[in-house]
This record gives sequence, C-alpha cells and structure tokens, in this order.
Amino acid sequence: MEIGMIGLGRMGSNMVQRLLNGGHKVVAYDRDDAAVSASAAGGAAAAASLADAVSRLTPPRGVWVMLPAGAITDAVISELADLLDAGDAIIDGGNANYKDTMRRGAALAERGIHLLDAGTSGGVWGLAEGYSLMVGGDADAYRRLEPIFQTLAPAPDRGLCHVGPTGAGHFTKMVHNGVEYALMQAYAEGFELLQARQDDFGLDLPAIARTWQHGSVVRSWLLDLTVRALEADPDLESLAAYVEDSGEGRWTVNESVELAVPTPAITAALYQRFRSRQEEPFGARLLAALRNQFGGHAVRESGGEARP
Repeated sequence: MEIGMIGLGRMGSNMVQRLLNGGHKVVAYDRDDAAVSASAAGGAAAAASLADAVSRLTPPRGVWVMLPAGAITDAVISELADLLDAGDAIIDGGNANYKDTMRRGAALAERGIHLLDAGTSGGVWGLAEGYSLMVGGDADAYRRLEPIFQTLAPAPDRGLCHVGPTGAGHFTKMVHNGVEYALMQAYAEGFELLQARQDDFGLDLPAIARTWQHGSVVRSWLLDLTVRALEADPDLESLAAYVEDSGEGRWTVNESVELAVPTPAITAALYQRFRSRQEEPFGARLLAALRNQFGGHAVRESGGEARP
C-alpha cells in the first residue's frame, strides 16, 4: 500500500522506516527539511509540502498525521481537509484529546473524509518491536487501511484493534497512559523502599529487578526497562528527581471526575509527578508550621538547622 506520513519526529520517522521495511510506499513530509531528507535516504518519497505529499498519493488516499496534540494538529488537519477528496482518510496517530478528535471527525465527515484516530503506544522501541494500535473511526476505512496498521503492529494478528467510532482510539490511549502512570509509580515506590534498606541487607537492585522478570506476577515490559535503567546507573545519580507529564494523565483524571469513576492510583501518580517538580513546596512548609503552632514540635529553618 501507499501512505503519506506527516510529521517525522522520533516516532514518525521510525514508523516510516517500519512501513518501508514492510514493503509499503511512503510519501514523507515535515517542516524540517533534514528530517525529510533522512526519511528519503531510507527509501521514502520526499514531499516539499502538504500539497505535494497529497498529489503523490493515489485516491482513495491515506495520510497519517504524527504531530503533537493541539494547535499544530488542528492546523495540519484543516489544511489537509482542503487538499483531500471524499473517500480519503486521515489517520491521527498523535496523543490528541479524544474530544478534539470527535470535533475534527465531525467536520471532516461533512466533506466525506474519514478520520481514524490511532492511539499509538511503543515509543522509540516501536521500530524494532512494533506499535500497539488502538484505532477508532469508520470500520470500512479501517479495513481498507488495515495492511498499514498490521505492518506497524508487532504482528499482523496482535497488538492492534479497531476499538470503535472516531474518538474511541484516542480515548482508549488516554486511559492506557493513565494506567501507565500508575504502574510506573508502583515500580518507583517499590524500588525506593528496597533502596532504603540497601545498606542494611546488601541489596543488589538490578539483580532483584532481573529476578522479578521471570515467573513473578509483577513482570512486565516496564520492569524490563527498569532493569536497563538500574544496570546503566544503579543509584540513578545521573538523574534529577524531576518528572514531567505530557497531558494524557491529566485528561484521564479529568475524565474520571466527569464520569464519577474513582481512579485513586492514577490520580496519586499524576500528583506525585507534580510534587517532583517543586522545590521546598509551600504546602509542606505550612504543614511544618502548623505542627509547630499546635504542638510546639521542632521545625527546620530554611537553611536546614533544626529549632524548637
């Protein structure tokens, strides 16, 4: 098959290569000329613009958009809408908010253009391992483009699913990322507890993590990545305790509030990321002040000295 790929960042460029390896024709475009040249060197057809990319595809076309959520995705999909014809399909593989996806899908449907939202997991490992794909949108459009999804997936018969109408793919991926937050937090807390007794018991954290990889109920790919991280830097001295969030965890928690569905583990994991980015947070200082006020408990001055 042939597909257009718009957005050649780390994931987009790797997806281009996986599709080329699978025998597909890929027309690649990015505002970064160097990224386009790199994909062209790997075998993709280089496009000079969105219009050029569309012109190189045979109807009914498929155009995969792999861009950050928000204004840039809106702008590119809007421009593509003016370039495509009824029966063509846009695949949004980024981490868009599913409500934005539903809005975009409705607008495109008025022109007869399909929007497939492909929740995509796999990160920088996707080129070698394949991507987990949760796809929403018109079922017939999905079936037409299924060879593309099958090539990107770990195997043609696993790691991909048509989950429902437009919006369902990004909704499913949003929840997936919320679960990811909670799993990562559980590993982080467990290994911090082990590290706290490391000197007492002579604990070898990488060895413990490797042991858990086999036969344990907590074995997972995240645990495999934990092993890699600990083997490379057992005390993680090269890293700051500062954890970003890219938005999907917030959307998941917001959705849980809207639906009144409790998600305490996911919510706590999100809040822990917020806390990791604060130095000497005001709330903790107020807690210290209150203990001192009502109980006369000792506190520490901002310079670290204790005082009654």
